[in-house]
Amino acid sequence: AKYPTFWVKQHQTWYLRVMTEIVPMRWDWPVEVNYHEAKAFCNWKKQQTGQNIRLPTEDEWYRIYDISGLNEIDHQRADGNIHLDYGASSCPVHVFQQGDFFDVRGNVWQWTETPTYPFNSFDVHPIYDDFTTPTFDGRHNLIKGGSWISCGNESLYSSRYAFRRHFFQHAGFRYVASDHEVSSVSSQYETDQLLSQYAEFHFGSDYFGVPNFSKALAELALQTLGERPKVKALDIGCAVGRASFELARVFEHVTGIDFSARFIQHSVQLTKGETLRYTLATEGELVQYKACSLHQLGLEETKDKVEFYQGDACNLKANFTGYDFIFAANLIDRLYRPRQFLSQIHDRLNMGGVLMIASPYTWLEEHTPREEWIGGFKKDGESFGTLDGLHAILDQHFQLIAAPQEVPFVIRETQHKFQHSLSEVTFWQRVK
Repeated sequence: AKYPTFWVKQHQTWYLRVMTEIVPMRWDWPVEVNYHEAKAFCNWKKQQTGQNIRLPTEDEWYRIYDISGLNEIDHQRADGNIHLDYGASSCPVHVFQQGDFFDVRGNVWQWTETPTYPFNSFDVHPIYDDFTTPTFDGRHNLIKGGSWISCGNESLYSSRYAFRRHFFQHAGFRYVASDHEVSSVSSQYETDQLLSQYAEFHFGSDYFGVPNFSKALAELALQTLGERPKVKALDIGCAVGRASFELARVFEHVTGIDFSARFIQHSVQLTKGETLRYTLATEGELVQYKACSLHQLGLEETKDKVEFYQGDACNLKANFTGYDFIFAANLIDRLYRPRQFLSQIHDRLNMGGVLMIASPYTWLEEHTPREEWIGGFKKDGESFGTLDGLHAILDQHFQLIAAPQEVPFVIRETQHKFQHSLSEVTFWQRVK
């Protein structure tokens, strides 16, 4: 673009395209642009002045509003070109002074640097579920302040409307000179079905009266550990990390490792204080929008005590060692070499440290080759269960310190389909 879209050049003379006609150029009117054009001007201005010129953030716009002495619009005529109180068009930018500024509210919307995002505790209205969530994609920037035609809730101080950056919406801009770096907030909803199921499994609702599985296991672990040392813990196969955070309530440091880098990304997102957002299938193409954060779960104080890594449980790096407790929940029957994992895990534990294994013992060849199963088959004509296999491998270095216990868990697939399973939990203390 060589000049603003609504400028018209005819015979070396400039004109302005307004709502219903083309008029001689009003040089003192605001220039209506999309975000890209506003940003291009800022970049040009930055080159000319050597200053860091950019659009204001949403928070900076609120600051300008606050010091301008503005109040919400009532039945009186507005103190700005808004609400259709003064006509159906823009006007010169020096007409409506508001504090030390002009047109903080009204005349034209103002583009900001801020992509729209949901506030903490944001919830989707069930009747209007597709109004804001499609804009949480990092590509819809907020416009603030309203235009001459903005009425109703568009004229409110708290109004938050966002558009794609190439849109025109009776929007202009003001710019700021600031060395403050603009930070963006992650706001996209995870739509991958497996990741969403795990997010709900770890951080979502309880179903059919069954407590949250990760939290229940962590509480059982802490109860069983008693007065044993609680300095370092390893959550191997941590998925999206709920148990890691729960363990960090007591342990000084917790390491979470999972084979899936995408799972780990969500865990790291939570440690940064961000909100994890995801969609849950209800039926067919319909979804439910969910969100969680460490603050909402009462786990905010744990975020600095937990770190997450992508890794292979069967081939861990040597630096993952010196743990007082290792937590392996619903892991062994998903490994390609569970025997290798179990035969080496003692090297990661301090002497006297405890290994916790929880598993529904669901052996499937799609996860584990048949020859790698450690139980669930006939051996010498007798049934050989996974607990037998665990003893056969772990008794070389461990002692079982508590009777096996069954802990239930529920995985939600859709609004009307759930998996209800039992995981057998065993605790093993390293003695050799």
